[in-house]
Amino acid sequence: MNTAARLFHFLGGEAGPWRVIAQQAVVGAPLAPVEHVAVSPTPDSACGWVLRGITSNERYVERGEKEALVARQQSLGRPQSTRAALIPLRKSAAWWALTQDERRDVFEARSRHIETGLRYLPAVARRLHHCRDLGPDEPFDFITWFEYAPVDEPEFDELLQALRATPEWAFVEREVDIRLAAL
Repeated sequence: MNTAARLFHFLGGEAGPWRVIAQQAVVGAPLAPVEHVAVSPTPDSACGWVLRGITSNERYVERGEKEALVARQQSLGRPQSTRAALIPLRKSAAWWALTQDERRDVFEARSRHIETGLRYLPAVARRLHHCRDLGPDEPFDFITWFEYAPVDEPEFDELLQALRATPEWAFVEREVDIRLAAL
């Protein structure tokens, strides 16, 4: 598999196709404020910050859940999706000390992460990026890129509120919510 094709750089700076309309630290330290964000397969050192993530296998999803997600999930880049959210987060050492089945229990059995997400499809499209796979120096464990139409923003906010109220979010020690509008 071509790793380079799965590696994404999120470039925060003075230029890019997405204008930042809001940026806040939900938990933990913020990122430096920027005016624009670009998503690129290559880094750019002229940016205010660069976050890296790689697409990977789905780790906490069972076959039936995956089939339900694939059946409802729309692709990124839809013309009506002129709003986006970049949400990097880091989970605590306590999360990573859990075994895979214990994390799955918190993720779905107790928090209903997938079940909740399905309620907001197809309005919200997303792509999850894993950062831990790139090495121990990455500032986040996951980066999720969401896209949606402006009319669907209240639903997107509902989705985040529902997820942040779950037992899973007790393990989040850093989360930044960056809202974007396409230029």
